[in-house]
Amino acid sequence: MKISNVYIGGWFQRTMLQLSEIYDFLRDAKSQLDLDPEKLIEYRKNLSIGKIEYGVAGEEYVEFTTSEGISVKVFEDGLIVLNNHIVSEDTLFADIDKVTDYYENKLSPAFSYLFSLGAPVPKELANIETVYPYFVVCNKITKDDMATLLSRTEKQKYFEFNNQNYDVVRGDKYYFINNKMKTNDNIERYIEEQIFIREFKGQLHRYLNLHRIIWEKIDTVKENVKVKGSEIVKFTTKLEGYAKTINLIDGRINQMSTYISTREKIAKSDADLEEFLAISGYRYETLRDTLDYIKYLWNMTKNYVSSAQKLFDGLKQDVTSSSVDSLTIVTSMSAGASVISLLTNSAPEFTMFGVLYFFILAIVGWGSTKILSTISKGRKYDVSDIEYDKDIK
Repeated sequence: MKISNVYIGGWFQRTMLQLSEIYDFLRDAKSQLDLDPEKLIEYRKNLSIGKIEYGVAGEEYVEFTTSEGISVKVFEDGLIVLNNHIVSEDTLFADIDKVTDYYENKLSPAFSYLFSLGAPVPKELANIETVYPYFVVCNKITKDDMATLLSRTEKQKYFEFNNQNYDVVRGDKYYFINNKMKTNDNIERYIEEQIFIREFKGQLHRYLNLHRIIWEKIDTVKENVKVKGSEIVKFTTKLEGYAKTINLIDGRINQMSTYISTREKIAKSDADLEEFLAISGYRYETLRDTLDYIKYLWNMTKNYVSSAQKLFDGLKQDVTSSSVDSLTIVTSMSAGASVISLLTNSAPEFTMFGVLYFFILAIVGWGSTKILSTISKGRKYDVSDIEYDKDIK
């Protein structure tokens, strides 16, 4: 059985501007940003870069090879595809681990540092572990060989696709591709589009799950029928954090429509992908519909956190008003004591009794303030909101 290459990849929104920055970093370990030059040099050194090329194929891209035999291609829209040669059937999983390790522990940390300035990636996204699809390319093997490879990795076949150039058998995390031609060029185009579509869909699914998680967190804050005055600031801070995360993710989501349209246009103009598009070209439209749905959900989430913030801002004003009333009472008490002293002509002179009288007034004032403050903090405020039945999302 002849196994030739394994491909993995990922996608995160970029533009030609970031691609130029990547090229400068890969070529000279340089950046126009205020990044540590020594760290840039170290990250580049870890990549073991050999030959670098800058080209155009529908989109601009940077391609480089490494001393470890790995080829890396980075497109201007953020698609990254890595290719590693398979030494033999026996080394299949070792070679897969090799290219995966390079991606996770060398390439990704380097790019993360290169783009570490500017709008942050929400921690809800940064902490998600990605499961990569592995595309294993074989040369002119039989259907039985394909079935054997599938049985070694996954028990269930999800999809099968055949054309005059290549056959595809897909499991969950593995794609096995039988190359019937002399080169891998058209297969690489197929793999690039599959990685983009899977990554695009995967991001949308993560945004759907994050919507559910954040919505429940907001619900947890709002489900308190009554809250103490001392807890209002804590809840308000939580809501501010949720709102920040929602705005950051909303910006990422709104970027995505441009990328799917550009990819679809390039794919449909590529003769190598005609047969592939005849089977799965509809997926671009499906992804676009799903994106619109996710946008709608996040707009609801933005409105929901905004309403919660307005609700707790109103409660903060109530607490402030109560505090002012308490201060007014204490001030009135002090003023009353002074008036009584004037009316009775019994204002104490500067004697031991006068000093004691002053401290008694101060202690009474302080004690009154503390008692009223404690009452205000312990007072429970109604969190009034409209109750809705939850739809299935």
